[in-house]
Amino acid sequence: KGMLTAPQLPRFFSDLRDPRLESSLAVVHSRFSTNTFPSWELAHPYRMTAHNGEINTVRGNRNWMRAREEQLGSPLFGDDIKKLLPILNGELSDSASLDAMLELLLLSGRSLPHAMSMLIPEAYQGRRELSEEVRDFFAYHDSLIEPWDGPAAVAFTDGRSVGATLDRNGLRPGRWLETRDGWVVFASETGVLRVDEADVIARGRLHPGKLLFVDVEGGRVVGDAELKAGLAARRPYGKWRSERAVKIEDIEDRSPRVPRVEPLRAKQLAFGWSEEDLGVLLAPMVRSSAEPTGSMGNDTALAVLSDRRPPLFNYFKQLFAQVTNPAIDPIRESIVMSLQACVGPEINLLGETPDHCHQLVMSQPILRNFELEKLRQVDHQVFEARTVDITWPVAQGPEGMEARLEEICQEASDWVNDGVTILILSDRNLGAERAALPSLLATAVVHHHLVRQGTRLRCGLVVESGEAREVHHIACLIGYGAAAVNPYVMIESLSAIQREGRLPETLDRAEAVDALIKAIGKGLLKVLSKMGISTIRSYTGAQIFEAIGLDRQLVDRHFTGTPSRVGGIGLDVLAGEALDRHARAYPAATSALLPSGGVYAWRRGGEFHGWNPETIATLQHAAHGEEEPEAYERFQRYVNDVAVRRSTLRGLLRFREEVQPVPIDEVEPAADIAKRFKSGGMSLGALSPEAHETLAVAMNRVGGKSNTGEGGEDPARFHDERRSAIKQVASGRFGVTIDYLVNADELQIKIAQGAKPGEGGQ
Repeated sequence: KGMLTAPQLPRFFSDLRDPRLESSLAVVHSRFSTNTFPSWELAHPYRMTAHNGEINTVRGNRNWMRAREEQLGSPLFGDDIKKLLPILNGELSDSASLDAMLELLLLSGRSLPHAMSMLIPEAYQGRRELSEEVRDFFAYHDSLIEPWDGPAAVAFTDGRSVGATLDRNGLRPGRWLETRDGWVVFASETGVLRVDEADVIARGRLHPGKLLFVDVEGGRVVGDAELKAGLAARRPYGKWRSERAVKIEDIEDRSPRVPRVEPLRAKQLAFGWSEEDLGVLLAPMVRSSAEPTGSMGNDTALAVLSDRRPPLFNYFKQLFAQVTNPAIDPIRESIVMSLQACVGPEINLLGETPDHCHQLVMSQPILRNFELEKLRQVDHQVFEARTVDITWPVAQGPEGMEARLEEICQEASDWVNDGVTILILSDRNLGAERAALPSLLATAVVHHHLVRQGTRLRCGLVVESGEAREVHHIACLIGYGAAAVNPYVMIESLSAIQREGRLPETLDRAEAVDALIKAIGKGLLKVLSKMGISTIRSYTGAQIFEAIGLDRQLVDRHFTGTPSRVGGIGLDVLAGEALDRHARAYPAATSALLPSGGVYAWRRGGEFHGWNPETIATLQHAAHGEEEPEAYERFQRYVNDVAVRRSTLRGLLRFREEVQPVPIDEVEPAADIAKRFKSGGMSLGALSPEAHETLAVAMNRVGGKSNTGEGGEDPARFHDERRSAIKQVASGRFGVTIDYLVNADELQIKIAQGAKPGEGGQ
């Protein structure tokens, strides 16, 4: 990354040619830039580490570290600790941030193995081969800091000892060997250094989450088991957790308070629910305990272009692992994944006391209604919880939304300064005279306000919302700071859809809620795994989204740090749409029908689809009609003038008329331009043999390239115009043979992506 090759280093750094330079250890990093351009600022090693991989959670890690800075304190630094702020520089790489965190923990008194075990912990939950003391060690530190998660092999040193570790999934390789004369070599593969095989006394590979540590001064290699046992014996972590950590099931049940009684239909309408939400999403989630799976391809309008007042969640798109960064399989690799959530205050990261683990521990972040009530009324000796109303008076109009946002920020600050340790953001106060703020907006606003105030870690955020009804909605709330979510309208709707016959009559309500929560949990694990993240703790507050169609000022102020490459609507439109939904709900909500929705399938009066009856009819006329040119022109006009403009960003672009046209003789011929045309990679099974072959023939005739997708290709097509020039090789390698590979002009290899047998591509 320093823009030179390894053999050139001695020529550049003359110290390396000086025979007086001696060292008992060396950390070397030699690789090309993958996701960044080469630059000296990004060259490894850093002060303490060399890192091969990606820290997928780095945005959240930086956000939480910025929130921790007001609490940092150490007798080793004294008042000088303020000079270190900010600890992390967001303009540098993920490796630079990891290095700075390791250095902070080391210089504040922790050992290298201890600090690395905090930052990149081993997967310990459900691992019975680990001792109880070691599991208690990791569980205790879960309360202090979220994992720095992602595929990573990290070598580290303080100049006196040296070591290495792998991420909890082992997604980066690490091999080691020890020789008779005391050399220890660790590298990403074997054979990096020439070593006489006769001198090797031990060799192996580093396992996921394990540590390799060389005590140079002591002259020995310390194994992972010995290291972890020593760390676990430093403090009575298990005793501290049993005395101070609180499990939600251990909290005494409370009599439910009497909430504001509003008809279920009114709440559904006010929060923008549709019949699709009940029939296509909610009922299947309960019946199968899993999120329903739909086909690929979204031809609906972007949220900012929709005229159906979509929820704020729809303006945020989940990011995903790519390039050198593999996703995780949440089914086969479930042992390394965790939904365990902690709610409550965090205290000084540089300390280590029983109070550091005084948090509410939950096996997953979805709260049932009675669990939220237990939390709301919990004994003040355990936690102090307060509810912040995230509704505003309808009479104040759209302007009232911004005023209420400022009020809830002040209320949150006041409660936290008074010692409240759990804030419940609730829209239960919805009624004929009060409209609900978008729950995602309220969550992000409070989260970032407290971060700016330096008080965010004094409390945990819980969201009680009737708006959240999809896995994506809950992922957004958690991604912007919520530690737990109570989707109460989802839960209340179960009885209604059961009465309508969409659920078995014999299904017990508690069983239905359990199935729903299990389905949401599976969905959250899939969302995490797409980004290569293993734990919900690392995902919380990480903001791993991109906003599309929101005003830049709105994003910068309330969703700080979220990429937003396209502007759009502001608070005024969000407020107006919330009031429109509220007006539909009151006063005649008890008899009003829910809108059809039309998001997952076209419905008259529903969400606009690019492929709709008009599009399909004009295309069929063009393909089968007698007047083909005229029919195709009608299809073309409808797609370009209506469908594209109503649903896509490119439909908003216009040619600038004042620009002088380029002379035609300076433009490439059409035949050369057509060589760059490529069809999408869709397998034969996803289309049909007829459609698959037709695409190949068409692309070959215009001089472009068709793509087989990942299902292979009939060898009979290799030598005529049905041949696809681009052939894919996916993780399952379906249909891949030597004959298939040599009959390609271009090969596409899909890394950590593609269909799994019996599951399909998700």
